[in-house]
Amino acid sequence: MTSPADPPTGASGQKRLKLLAVTACPTGIAHTYMAAEKLQQAADRLGIDMKVETQGSIGAENVLSDNDVREADGIIIAADKDVDRDRFAGKRVLSVGVSEGISRPEQLIEQVRTAPVQGGGDAGSGGTGPAGGGGGGGRERSVAYKALMNGVSYMIPFVVVGGLLIAISLSLGGHTDPKGGLVIPDDSFWMHVNQIGVIGFTLMVPILSGYIAYAIGDRPALVPGMIGGWIANTGELYDSKAGAGFIGAIVTGFLAGYLVLWIKKVKVPKFVQPIMPIIVIPILATSALGLFFIYVIGKPIAWVFEHLTDWLSGMTGTSAILLGAILGLMIAFDMGGPVNKTAFLFGAGLIATGNQTVMGMCAAAIPVMPLGQGLATLIRKRLYSEQERETGLAALFMGLFGISEGAIPFAAARPAQVIPANMLGGAVAGAIAGLASVKDAVPHGGPIVAVLGAVGGVPMFFVAVAAGTVVTALATVSLVDLSERRRRGVAPLGGAGGPEPVLAGVGAGAGPSAGAAAGAAASASVPSPVAAAPASAPEVLSGYLTGQTVKVQLDSGDKEAAIREMAGLLARTGKVDDIEELVRTALAREAQGTTGLGEEIAIPHAKTDAVTAPVVGFARSAEGIEWGSLDGTKAKLIFMISVPEAAAGDEHLRILALLSRKLMDTGFRERLVAAPDEAAILEVLREVR
Repeated sequence: MTSPADPPTGASGQKRLKLLAVTACPTGIAHTYMAAEKLQQAADRLGIDMKVETQGSIGAENVLSDNDVREADGIIIAADKDVDRDRFAGKRVLSVGVSEGISRPEQLIEQVRTAPVQGGGDAGSGGTGPAGGGGGGGRERSVAYKALMNGVSYMIPFVVVGGLLIAISLSLGGHTDPKGGLVIPDDSFWMHVNQIGVIGFTLMVPILSGYIAYAIGDRPALVPGMIGGWIANTGELYDSKAGAGFIGAIVTGFLAGYLVLWIKKVKVPKFVQPIMPIIVIPILATSALGLFFIYVIGKPIAWVFEHLTDWLSGMTGTSAILLGAILGLMIAFDMGGPVNKTAFLFGAGLIATGNQTVMGMCAAAIPVMPLGQGLATLIRKRLYSEQERETGLAALFMGLFGISEGAIPFAAARPAQVIPANMLGGAVAGAIAGLASVKDAVPHGGPIVAVLGAVGGVPMFFVAVAAGTVVTALATVSLVDLSERRRRGVAPLGGAGGPEPVLAGVGAGAGPSAGAAAGAAASASVPSPVAAAPASAPEVLSGYLTGQTVKVQLDSGDKEAAIREMAGLLARTGKVDDIEELVRTALAREAQGTTGLGEEIAIPHAKTDAVTAPVVGFARSAEGIEWGSLDGTKAKLIFMISVPEAAAGDEHLRILALLSRKLMDTGFRERLVAAPDEAAILEVLREVR
């Protein structure tokens, strides 16, 4: 039998190559199944046996058995979330992102033949960690970013707990010392609370380093990563007063992770393999990393860190205003995204050094976006629907607790107006906090941290937050109002612009009834032969898609307008109670990640009580619409799925899975494009089963 280290080539006279694959995406819907179909099709073309397990939101399907794994010559994991690989021990495993399974399946099949052998629980060499696999420079940068964010996510609870306990103990148990500052009496209850908080801060740096290493090298990298982080934070080991802090922890985390990956590749005798991951690798990596840091890089990193801290601590006046404005812009730009997290990490990492002013700037900017958008819905109610005003109240509440994501629904609906307004307000708040030297002892923002006593300079903190909030709100309503005026001026209702202005106005109705009115207007003003489709027209997808919800040609030229037009199409069924809410939900889903699947396909979908029953629509676009698809193609075949929240379980996912699989059939897509009218389109769509 051919061993996994020397798989057959599939040439004449040899058994067919047998491969396995696992596909998974964070949402577990369309991309999961699309990658599976692409890999299966590529294997069929190459004459290779392949079985693909999909780990979707409805659970794992086509699950790989022990016999499948035993007989396999290699495994491809195309996933953007963790997949258990212990079951693949001893097999060649190639791990890539789900998008690579869609865009280059043939190359993955070729690469897996020479992929590293997975170590697993009883083998320590040759394995790959969570970040292993092919992919090139872009992939490596993605791995590094994910590893850093993994460390940050585990670090933050330690900083929050430590910082809040220290802040509470000082505010409730401390007293003013004649020399200045707050002092807690020794052996008091609050001193013990303070000491527990200090432990949280002490563990912060090793945790950051350890989980960066873990994300790269798996469990064997956790020990060297954490011990390396502790060494980085303990300056006495390499004659440094302050230590290397969070910068040193980031360095030790990456060094530990990649060192473990390198050690795993070393070939060792079979009898040594079982003890590699639990004894040999941790000891070798920890010793090598610790000594290397102490004798070689510890002092240089500590020198950089100390000078950076001194420089930031000395920032006053204009320089502090500039830094605060830059951090505020970054915090507000993507509301919890990569840019936001970069600024947040910078501020949070400096807390343990005693520099709390940088986090103070970030903390003042964090609540500005949701508070500003919520305030905007109150001061100019006519620009917002009833549902949007309710969302605004929720955003205000989230802003008080420092949850910047509360502004995302507004940014998703009106990015061109909301994001610049958010950034302007964030910059103002950060600049004021920088000028006033506001401090924050915990990595969080919003009024809640001030209430809990973690903020130094509370009055100016609230001034900064209030100023940023007002600026954001005023800028938002001004830009939204200007946008509405331009829209009405360029294409007034009933004018030469045709039906698109009616549908485009759905997202910014003038009152509570705007959604219903817009839906009615859409039905009345959009000419289409589908509107008069006979009741006996064939139905597909369990009757969710009918002649009423098919359109031969979309009028829209961009994604948002297309979603609005599709929502108007679904409204013809009478199953849409609030077309505006349907549009907003679909756009919010797009903000989480594109529903453009590639191959000129898009499947926007929404789970919302704006619809009373599941409904599916289909339309074509001759020119194609830019949808952010993985392969860069414009969407020409567009399905829109909407289900009520109560019916958003397996049925919703079943429809997506059926469509995703069938649309991978080139012949089916060609027939769908060539169908001359809605009756012919429905006949083709009846093939979806």
